[in-house]
Amino acid sequence: MFSGVLQKMTAEINGPVRYYLRGDHHFLTVNQCLNRSLTLRLKGFQCLNCSGQQEIFAQGFCRKCFFESPQAGDWIMRPELSKAHLDIEDRDLAYEKKVQLQPHIVYLALSSHLKVGITRKSQVPTRWIDQGAHQALALLEVPNRYLSGVAEVALKSIFSDKTNWRKMLQFSDIAPVDWTAVRAEAIDHLPKELKPYLLPESTPTEIAFPVHQYPEKVKSLNLKKSKEYTGVLKGIKGQYLIFDDQTVFNIRSNEGLVVDISIV
Repeated sequence: MFSGVLQKMTAEINGPVRYYLRGDHHFLTVNQCLNRSLTLRLKGFQCLNCSGQQEIFAQGFCRKCFFESPQAGDWIMRPELSKAHLDIEDRDLAYEKKVQLQPHIVYLALSSHLKVGITRKSQVPTRWIDQGAHQALALLEVPNRYLSGVAEVALKSIFSDKTNWRKMLQFSDIAPVDWTAVRAEAIDHLPKELKPYLLPESTPTEIAFPVHQYPEKVKSLNLKKSKEYTGVLKGIKGQYLIFDDQTVFNIRSNEGLVVDISIV
């Protein structure tokens, strides 16, 4: 039995990725649940910021915290809006400096398709795992979040910055990528002032996921509506649990839900 507030799974590369859920008093090694029947029951809600019991609004936060917490500022999703390097506050300058003024990686990743993304250097390869990327290549290392956003905006003209989560979960034979060619193309589209931050050419990181059965037609589980669900776990990819009846459950988008998980 697992009981607790849902937070995104901790993941580590170890052959296939190993996943862990933090409960009230313990960790659940999710890989050990593969091919076993799980029952998920909704028990309530708890904001990840204030611990209030009100319904979750977005990103694991209640409505008030979503619009007030520095952890949900617009610069999170749009790094080009970062201003801590200018000593300008959005919601909490101390927090924003802590997060924004550290090395960031601009990368290309192959998940549902080839895409561009950014992440704090400390979150490599976690960010790539969370996106369900089978391969990822670090392109730039810049000293703050703002510059990573400038690079991402420039590269969005030739690469998508979104993951098609349905296609990612229906992974079959994605066409191989000529990484030397796409790296060269990316460099050509970077502003000149960012090119000093280029990383040396390297081979992409390879990531394997513990999936025994990919869904052919994805059905997303809305636990807020159904309250309870039972299925046999057949795979884990990105932050998704994949079940035998092609139902999928996104742990990340359900952060803040208080659940019980029974394992048979």
